[in-house]
Amino acid sequence: MSTITALDVLDVRFPTSRDLDGSDAMNPDPDYSAAYLRLRTDAPDEGTSLVFTIGRGNDVQSAAIAALAPLLVGRDAEAVLADLGGIHRELTHDSQLRWLGPDKGVMSMAIGAVVNALWDLRARREGRPLWLTLAELDPEELLDLVDLRYLEDALTREEALEILRRGAEGKHERIAALREHGVPAYTTTPGWLGYSDEKLTRLLHEARDEGFGMVKLKVGADAADDERRLRIAREVMGPGFPIAVDANQRWGTAEAIEAIRALAPHDLFWIEEPTSPDDVLSHAAIREAVRPVRIATGEQGASRVLFKQLLQADAIDVLQADATRVAGISENIAILLLAAKFGVPVCPHAGGVGLCEMVQHLAFLDAVAIAGDDPRRRIEFVDHLHEHFEVPVRIEHGAYMPPEEPGGGARMHAASVADHLFPHGPVWARAEDAPMEQIALHTRIAEGHEADYDREHARIPDELDASLRAAGVHGWRIWRDGRDLFHLVEVEDYRAMRRRLAEDPANQRWQEHINQFLEVVDDYGGDDGGIRPVWSLPADGPGTGAA
Repeated sequence: MSTITALDVLDVRFPTSRDLDGSDAMNPDPDYSAAYLRLRTDAPDEGTSLVFTIGRGNDVQSAAIAALAPLLVGRDAEAVLADLGGIHRELTHDSQLRWLGPDKGVMSMAIGAVVNALWDLRARREGRPLWLTLAELDPEELLDLVDLRYLEDALTREEALEILRRGAEGKHERIAALREHGVPAYTTTPGWLGYSDEKLTRLLHEARDEGFGMVKLKVGADAADDERRLRIAREVMGPGFPIAVDANQRWGTAEAIEAIRALAPHDLFWIEEPTSPDDVLSHAAIREAVRPVRIATGEQGASRVLFKQLLQADAIDVLQADATRVAGISENIAILLLAAKFGVPVCPHAGGVGLCEMVQHLAFLDAVAIAGDDPRRRIEFVDHLHEHFEVPVRIEHGAYMPPEEPGGGARMHAASVADHLFPHGPVWARAEDAPMEQIALHTRIAEGHEADYDREHARIPDELDASLRAAGVHGWRIWRDGRDLFHLVEVEDYRAMRRRLAEDPANQRWQEHINQFLEVVDDYGGDDGGIRPVWSLPADGPGTGAA
């Protein structure tokens, strides 16, 4: 016998905003982060999981997970692991914690972290990967994990059991096929909004060469940019190649319909998150208006109830389950069952810290024991941060191959966790303590445009601030003497800043706009392009007070 002894929660953050990895229309400067849970026992062994966030708020999510410790610590681990459906219901039905949702938000994700960590512990004790631990359960055992409350009008217990019994037929043959062929992936790696056209083109070629059968681009920040980037993608990938787009909730209903219709000539495979993730009726209206373009959503879907409504309303063509957004494995099984009942393919959301490693287990379970063979099924893939995990995803010929190592996939290398602890881990400490360069620059307002410059410079867009911070700028002050403008830039690395800003669409748009009022153009076009620094020296060096 063993006892649960602790829930250790760590705030782990990766500074992905510095290179604009993960940037999209709603999230221009994400720092991919994990509220990282180690559920310890006195055996000694532990279960691991995480909740994905994008930086600020990761401490809030970590605190929510830690708040569940009194409900777990001291309990018999074997008894808990033998009734994981029961512990899911106990945690989600706790009346005082439920008030913070119910069944949604930070507290629900915290419960998901605990449930997923318990499943990781169980799979490790059984010596099997999580997908196989789940797939080997009998239909009745799988169904006992699911809370069917609020679902009966769309999915009865009898219907759910019938789906699982059908899934059990031929299950072992599908497991063998999965091990041989995997599940097709699609890649979002080329598509981040912060990437230049040159980088987009290069990554598209690489995606095709690596065997991916579909790519996805982020859209929604600027209509002209969206059209240009899609035109590039279609030229590179050729006619008929599946290209999806993702607006990350940027639009209202009418705006979404107009934008999708404008992009439809590029043969969109689907449009993802066109509007608020909670607006079922808007998704239904958009889907009806833009057929045959498919509508996909789900990465921010908070509960099984929302997915039930999306399916009942015929609002989506593709359901994008997420490993950490809902309250754990039990809730995700409910969502998989709903999708199977309505005949909608599940193409899981991934790409953040550990999401690829975790969500693949849900897709493999769906493929072998719930929905079965479905050529529409694909798993999102983004090629970064996998090196931090003990069992990184394995992609072969554009397909996810199932892991055979025990566990649920969330466990990181101890050194990666230690390096990226926020705010005092070495990665963040270096960022805070690194000496700044001070660069003095000189530009001049074009004659007769002083008022134009003052007016436009007074309304610098918020997205430019994110661009500058992502490029390592810590301060940018401007003095004016008549038409002469003197800049003092405090930056981690001036040359790196220029390269990053050269690839940033928000900065490009601003420079093109403001440069029409300047005689000296600062285009950040490369190490030797644009204006030259007047002088530079370390921020703490001699003479800095002269500025």
